[in-house]
Amino acid sequence: MFEIWETSEPARLISDAGSLKGALEKVDTMCRLKHDQAVAHIEDARKGYHFEIRDQEGRALARLSYVPDTSRAYQSVVVEEMRGERYAGS
Repeated sequence: MFEIWETSEPARLISDAGSLKGALEKVDTMCRLKHDQAVAHIEDARKGYHFEIRDQEGRALARLSYVPDTSRAYQSVVVEEMRGERYAGS
């Protein structure tokens, strides 16, 4: 079991996931949402957002700081290597 936290002040539990891949996908979804909110001027995103994926004991396994770039379309923060996928050419 993994927990996804937004560690910006105040820290809050966002969700949980049964696998690391699922947790990464949820972080990516949160970043996409934050990007969309910044584009729509719903939130001030200049300070950015901070996320953690934690294990069952509460230890941080991964951290991500994300600042939306509203000058372009959203680009996933999760790269293929993080998802455990291979390159198409490999």
